[in-house]
Amino acid sequence: MPHDDSLILMLVGGFVLAFVLGMIALRFKLSPLVGYLLAGVVVGPFTPGWVADTGLAQQLAEIGVILLMFGVGLHFSPRDLLAVRKIALPGALVQIIVATVLGWGVGRLMGLGDAEAALMGFSLSVASTVVLLRALEERKEIKTQTGKIAVGWLIVEDLVMVIALVLVPLLAVAGAQSGGATDWGQVAMTIGGTLLSVVIFVAFMLVVGARVLPWVLVRIAHTRSRELFTLGVLSISLGIAYLAYAVFGASFALGAFIAGVVLNGTPLGHNAAERALPLRDAFAVLFFVSVGMLFDPRVLLEQPAAVVAVVAIIVAGKSVAALAITSLFRLERTPSLLIAASLAQIGEFSFILAGVGLKLDIMSRSVHDLILAGALISIVANPFVFKLADRLSGKPPTEPQPA
Repeated sequence: MPHDDSLILMLVGGFVLAFVLGMIALRFKLSPLVGYLLAGVVVGPFTPGWVADTGLAQQLAEIGVILLMFGVGLHFSPRDLLAVRKIALPGALVQIIVATVLGWGVGRLMGLGDAEAALMGFSLSVASTVVLLRALEERKEIKTQTGKIAVGWLIVEDLVMVIALVLVPLLAVAGAQSGGATDWGQVAMTIGGTLLSVVIFVAFMLVVGARVLPWVLVRIAHTRSRELFTLGVLSISLGIAYLAYAVFGASFALGAFIAGVVLNGTPLGHNAAERALPLRDAFAVLFFVSVGMLFDPRVLLEQPAAVVAVVAIIVAGKSVAALAITSLFRLERTPSLLIAASLAQIGEFSFILAGVGLKLDIMSRSVHDLILAGALISIVANPFVFKLADRLSGKPPTEPQPA
């Protein structure tokens, strides 16, 4: 009897290729994310050779998104954000606005509609958590005041994207229901109803979840079984993500994020983060592979000017905005340049938001490809941006430490 081997082929092909290309990327002192994305391109439908099951890849990617968001919530620190809020909060908001406006302008020049152009710009506005933290760790800046500002800045960007993941589908559905002539009253009612459900879910998690989840984790910990504790953490992240979606009408991503935030404040939150890390990393790799599978490399040849414009927004536009804000707050030149360099790339949230746009038919495949091209190029260029920042600040370049 023949076996359906799509899942095992997807896992073997995805993990092995991601490992090999990730190692090659590290060899060239690039982020492993580049290798993971290229692994997806290799097994995707736009390159010759074996093609992985795209539908299966998307389902595995959804689990990757849930675990990524759960990890963001587990590492969310209101205390760290409050410590640098005077720079990080206005800085992140201004940078998001600048990138969105620039992206909208480029999109309009390309002939896109307002909604698609704005969503493209918005997708270009948020930096990759994985890339930023790795860069700061390599330079031993993560615990410095500069590193804390950069991380706080990123936390604000992440929070804005979490809110966007709730609002964008609502706006798309409301726009579709209005049939072109937007009924703003109906839009407001739709958004208000869903936001009320989200508020009820968040309140439920903060009141009930904050009492029940720590109690559950303590009981599991008393079994002294590492496997059960790991399974419990995984069950909580996936279960609450599904609860948010099925009962409260929120997204899987929001449910997982709130679950992580609630557990972060518990005595066993650190242990939960440690147990979730290997699973999160494994499924995150599959997420990046699935994103690479959607990328059509022909966009680099067919729309070179648009690719250059997108990369310029990510690398130059966002950096200039960051420098302007940090200078306004009279931050010294060296930390200003370091913060600007650390934010001059995009990653996982951009992929998630662009994927939502593609799924809801707000964004075309060609624009989605532009965002992926911009992400790949900006991640590859990021080490060189840091070297330029070092040169401009007069600081000796920092050699990346081996992973």
